[in-house]
Amino acid sequence: MDLSMSGLASGFDWKTLVDQMTEIERTPQTNLRQEQTTLQQRSTALDTVKGKLTDLKTAIDTLKDSTFFDGRTVTMGDSTVASASASAGTPLGSYAFNISKLASAAMQNGNTNVGGALNSENITTSSTSTGPQLSTLGFASAVTAGIITINGQQIQVDTTDTMQGLFNKIKTATGDVEASYDAETDTFVLTGTDPIVLGSATDTSNFLTLAKLSNNGTNSITSNGSLGAVRTSSTLATANLATDISGTGIFKINGVELSYDADTESVTTLLNKINQSKAGVYASYDANTDRFSLTNKTSGDIGIALEDVSGNFLSATQLLDFSGATLARGTDLEYTVNSGPTLFSHSNIITSDSSGVSGLTVTALKMGTTSVTVSNDTSKIRTAITSFIAKYNDTQSLLSAYTASSTDSKGKVTAGMLTGDMETASMAGNLRSSAFAAISGLTGSITNLDSLGISTNGYDDNLTLSDSTKLDAALSSSLTDIQAFFSDSSSGLGTRLSAYLDNLTKDEGSLATRQDSISKQSAKIDTQIEELERIVQSNRANLINGFVAMENARSQLTQQSNFLASQIK
Repeated sequence: MDLSMSGLASGFDWKTLVDQMTEIERTPQTNLRQEQTTLQQRSTALDTVKGKLTDLKTAIDTLKDSTFFDGRTVTMGDSTVASASASAGTPLGSYAFNISKLASAAMQNGNTNVGGALNSENITTSSTSTGPQLSTLGFASAVTAGIITINGQQIQVDTTDTMQGLFNKIKTATGDVEASYDAETDTFVLTGTDPIVLGSATDTSNFLTLAKLSNNGTNSITSNGSLGAVRTSSTLATANLATDISGTGIFKINGVELSYDADTESVTTLLNKINQSKAGVYASYDANTDRFSLTNKTSGDIGIALEDVSGNFLSATQLLDFSGATLARGTDLEYTVNSGPTLFSHSNIITSDSSGVSGLTVTALKMGTTSVTVSNDTSKIRTAITSFIAKYNDTQSLLSAYTASSTDSKGKVTAGMLTGDMETASMAGNLRSSAFAAISGLTGSITNLDSLGISTNGYDDNLTLSDSTKLDAALSSSLTDIQAFFSDSSSGLGTRLSAYLDNLTKDEGSLATRQDSISKQSAKIDTQIEELERIVQSNRANLINGFVAMENARSQLTQQSNFLASQIK
């Protein structure tokens, strides 16, 4: 029989009694946990206070920095001529800029007709089943199958057509239009008995576009340029260049070395490699003029240095001077400041290096005249001052809420989370005295917040901008005095208040010290609770053992009584 079960022999529910006595014995632990919760709440409250004080310190540190008051704002006379910006400390004043020439980038234009001809070999063979097919000809892009229209007659273009085969289709469909290819000029020629009309709204092939054939109102139409072009999507070795490129090679642009493999890299791939390199140029190919170009990424009258180290990429693309390439020289920006001598800049961005006005950057947009007026950025300073007021008031309001007590309509008093904490309560007064104490040693007109139109309302510790006109007037005429008031290294408001806040909020500051003390108190309570719980568990075990012994004794008495009763019968 399991006599540890409550009341099994005695009929007395002693386990419930033991549980009740255990809970009663845990009352000191409950009180300690309540005390611990209060400590944790106070630590959290101090964390919140620290956050507000840190925000306030950030706001006052902005005003403490003397260079903050050197901020500048720029006003343009004609914003279509130029834009401008001024860094801190730029000399105040108005500057007249006259832009007489804009900067442009130099361009190395390769020779035209860099692409090979269409492929004149057997192009006009009399057989429609022999000769090169349209898909193999050296057009700038691949011919697409579809419909073209000539003199109102639709003609099916297939990429497997030979050129002569398509010429025959044109003659058959139109009856009188003869098509031919001129190998010397690399052009197509269409002739008829009447004016020729090309195209319709339903054409689906790009052949007429690639053939550079356009209506001219006559009975004879010739391609408006040579037809052979570079196939930029093909490898360098198969791109239909007039001069073949094979194998691997290296070339330099502006001293930057670039390599290629003609058998694996396409023209487009290599152009992209140039554009993404540090060569400082944009490389491109124009199928209409059939030439390559290099354009400086940097504007100004500067050149482009080119060299084939190995292989012949630059000469094959006819970008070198001896290949007939020409340099379209860039231009420098030309301008004057305050009717002074003509100044020059490679870029349309005028820096102090060019203009001589320290800290001023002007971007020329077009030729013309505009004024650039540099002023103190009082708007930014005003915003910083009002931000300081807001952060100060947030801090004071929080301190008041945490340290004050309130009474409801029934007379019940509710204490703030930090009520009775004298150090926290003293913060409000210290902040107030730091903010409103007159600053000695300043020679200017601004010696206290009241000089800036800032006061208290007489009911709490908050600040208010009671006279904004006074602040604006001081910003306009006494900025140097405001700067000294906030940022004087020995007695400025920012210097003094920042030092006080730093002592409160830094890692080893008073708030951190108090939170550490609270943490240690909480840890001690944990230890006390553990010790008390060990005593409770020991007492509980003793009670249970006593009641189990009682159950055993009662069970034995019951057995003896039953035995005696059976003997008497």
